[in-house]
Amino acid sequence: MYTGIIEATGTVRDVDHHDGGLRLSIDAPFEREHGDSLAVDGVCLTVAAREDGLLVADCSAETRRRTTIGRLDAGDTVNLERPLAADGRFDGHVVKGTVDTTTTLREVRDGGDTHEYVFERPASPYVVEKGAIALDGASLTVADVGSDTFTVATVPTTRDETALPAVSVGDAVNVEYDVLAKYARGEAVEA
Repeated sequence: MYTGIIEATGTVRDVDHHDGGLRLSIDAPFEREHGDSLAVDGVCLTVAAREDGLLVADCSAETRRRTTIGRLDAGDTVNLERPLAADGRFDGHVVKGTVDTTTTLREVRDGGDTHEYVFERPASPYVVEKGAIALDGASLTVADVGSDTFTVATVPTTRDETALPAVSVGDAVNVEYDVLAKYARGEAVEA
């Protein structure tokens, strides 16, 4: 489980596409061992190796198809979060690292200290004003919902400590809806 409080950003050093999937090599500012979990732009991945100081993770064809991971290139900045320890302080909101969909950035409104990011609204009952949403793994609050868009507002800390400033108009981001809202509606429970 994750919280959506981004721990650090990393830099993609290599993307090796193979058999429908891919292998990512990421320069990360912390250690992870073989078999450990790591959220990369909100996608829970398993560390396959630590090679030459880089974290290496494999992604299936399904992950590549349903997330933005397949669009990453060497040099891209990504959000990183290690799983929450059982005795850890809980901030943010419950994030599983299982991406529900992707959406596209339509506009950035510069408000000085705060910025508003306007995204295309997915057809989902979970995009609600003042509701929690994870975008590329970052826990954010929906500030406004329009007929075909939703907006999140950010403070300087969010921009300084996440990869959100690297997202340009027209870029896609990973979306994970509030899992507690999904459980409340009974949609996160498998039959």
